[in-house]
Amino acid sequence: MPYDGRFAGDPLQVLNAVFGHPGFRGRQEEVVRHVAGGGSGLVLMPTGGGKSLCYQVPALCRDGVGVVVSPLIALMEDQVAALRQQGVAAAALHSDLPEGEARGVFRDLHDGTLKLLYVSPERLLLESMLNRLEQLPVALFAIDEAHCVSQWGHHFRPEYRGLGVLSERFGRTPRLALTATADARTVEDIRAQLGLRDDPVFRGGFDRPNIRIEAAPRESERAQLRALLKEQAGTPGAGIVYCGTRARTEKTAEALRADGFDALAFHAGMDAEAKRDAHRRFARGDEVIMCATIAFGMGIDRPDVRWVCHLDLPRSPESWYQEIGRAGRDGLPARALLLYGANDIALARHRIEESPAAPEQKRIERQRLDAMTAIAEAPACRRKLLLRCFGEDTESENCGNCDVCHAPPKLFDGTVAAQKLLSAAYRTGQRFGVLHLVDVLRGRLTEKVAQFSHDRLPTFGIGKDEPDGFWRSVARQLVAQGALDVAVENHGEVVLAEEARPILKGERKVMLREEIAKPAGPKARVTPAASGDPLFEKLREWRRTEAQGQAVPPYVIFHDKTLAEIAAAKPRTLDQLAAINGVGGSKLQRYGAAVLRVIAA
Repeated sequence: MPYDGRFAGDPLQVLNAVFGHPGFRGRQEEVVRHVAGGGSGLVLMPTGGGKSLCYQVPALCRDGVGVVVSPLIALMEDQVAALRQQGVAAAALHSDLPEGEARGVFRDLHDGTLKLLYVSPERLLLESMLNRLEQLPVALFAIDEAHCVSQWGHHFRPEYRGLGVLSERFGRTPRLALTATADARTVEDIRAQLGLRDDPVFRGGFDRPNIRIEAAPRESERAQLRALLKEQAGTPGAGIVYCGTRARTEKTAEALRADGFDALAFHAGMDAEAKRDAHRRFARGDEVIMCATIAFGMGIDRPDVRWVCHLDLPRSPESWYQEIGRAGRDGLPARALLLYGANDIALARHRIEESPAAPEQKRIERQRLDAMTAIAEAPACRRKLLLRCFGEDTESENCGNCDVCHAPPKLFDGTVAAQKLLSAAYRTGQRFGVLHLVDVLRGRLTEKVAQFSHDRLPTFGIGKDEPDGFWRSVARQLVAQGALDVAVENHGEVVLAEEARPILKGERKVMLREEIAKPAGPKARVTPAASGDPLFEKLREWRRTEAQGQAVPPYVIFHDKTLAEIAAAKPRTLDQLAAINGVGGSKLQRYGAAVLRVIAA
């Protein structure tokens, strides 16, 4: 049943009749009524927080077409498919659209039948496109992934900078910028670039309490990844493994396939068709593991990503937050695991220093890296530290859903241990890696130790009472604290940094974390209805068949969360089914009878 504009004056009725939601969440209603009344602004909401409704509902409440600027073709297509399922006339204009289909979109645009048009920034900024829109009633402009506008943002896209022209040429049309990740500096840059300095900022809070946050030193990444997958076994949905290099994505996918998992690689260097196939499988709802660089992910709309694992340290809390935010968009339990090593920290520091960026940009990047390192090495709640990066302080000291809160690490006075390791690095000439220094400290007469006469040093054997893992941990924590550096551009030699001097002189106390095996904590699972309930599985099977027939992702028909609620409630009539969150008028008419037949069977 196409949306016919019957409730155009009432956002709440539009939300209920079209999208099937009984009410708004958080600050959604405040934003929707502000924009529906002709106002502009900036929306900061977490991934999965319902940003799209903030412009979709007012677009249906106002005269004309809502124009949505989006950076990715796949994201546009997913959003359009989902809206059409809701009975909303939506379309996308992008470079992959065949010429005949593009003409059809322009025809619908001029006929006034389109309510939402998704377009890339490059396409929108064509003079011909701007002229065309100036001749039409435009309900609003929505700029999604607005952090791409800012030079301080972690995904800066130069073509987004030109969107400031909208304030000049469409000054009376509401403009809404939306992002899930922006620190204070990025927020002000977005407002300046888009002409929104006099308009309100709507902050919806950044906490994603359903995501369990974990971090651990990378000791044996394959074994650690296997452990995560074993804990997730039986939980329906997909997973993402983020890798620092293209080669690593392929190696990781290959290893997972050897272990019997359906794993795909994705990176910018792949053949275009191979990338499309991988993305298509992920988007259509296959229960796959995507091993990818950060080239994959912006705008992922799939709600049932159950876990995200990073095999390398992200460059900033903002980028990490956005990447882990791709898990648990349906609000159900999800996990985020970060594995990292001392070399990650050192390599990131070197890349910043060697970049052609201006000194101020380098200073900011160093601050972001330090914040990310602090989260990884945190002796206290990781979520609290992460939220603080976005200017959000929580009242509780314990979030209850991160590994540190489940098993707080013990701190000890590691000053003497730090002095021993720093002395070993200094006396061996700062020409050797961590493994060799551990051999010296443990008193092992290896071939290399004998070759360089390091068995004659006063540091030889002074650490024999502690195991290898202890000394590797000390080295990693000293790198994190800035007392050691790793010459990543050579052979990984450990060298002393400026912070080492006061430690060696006894002027600075060094507190270190005890590295203990942490319990995994409660397993992240979906709702009871989604844990082996035969009706839930039958509904998913019906949805899969229906989605294949329409060539759309299963989640645009119904989310798992909606199917779980249907399985729990077991509605017997269309009216009872309509009361389920996520069942709007169009979907009720299109699928209601079929869903009731599945329940009855």
